[in-house]
Amino acid sequence: MRAKTHRRFCWLIGGPLCLFIAAAWAANDPAVPLLWREVGDQASAGRPFPPKKPWVIREREIVFDPQLLVLLKNAAARPIPPIAIDLFHGHAYELDVSSTLARLSDVSTIRGSLKHAPKATWSLIISGNVVNGTVQVGDRLYKIEHVFNGRHRLQEVDPVKVPPD
Repeated sequence: MRAKTHRRFCWLIGGPLCLFIAAAWAANDPAVPLLWREVGDQASAGRPFPPKKPWVIREREIVFDPQLLVLLKNAAARPIPPIAIDLFHGHAYELDVSSTLARLSDVSTIRGSLKHAPKATWSLIISGNVVNGTVQVGDRLYKIEHVFNGRHRLQEVDPVKVPPD
């Protein structure tokens, strides 16, 4: 009787665990291209970023894939192929695009959620190669901002400390 209970327990725990591992594996698929990548320290040596603001928990310089930006901006290019983003945890999240609004002035607003991540939304405003946006994953808030000369940074911010706009 005890062995039967043990097998049932393992099956109940093992099934959801396998689903979780499969979802994590799919989200970190190396075949899914990243919308941005981190810029190494050597690229930032030319001109440092402005000082970190008190509400910023951590930040890093990123560079966008120009082809993926063009694809996201094109409202007619649906469905789009898988595109992922990498925040700070080394975990890639696949984007799920829900709306794209493109204007004649070359400004696009794109919104969506993150696949396999409950309570996760994102929005980007793209003008040429300048990008600003936010990503919300649960209680964590991330900001993407253009700093200068096409340089961008990804920041994790403390929502309690951020001053109102």
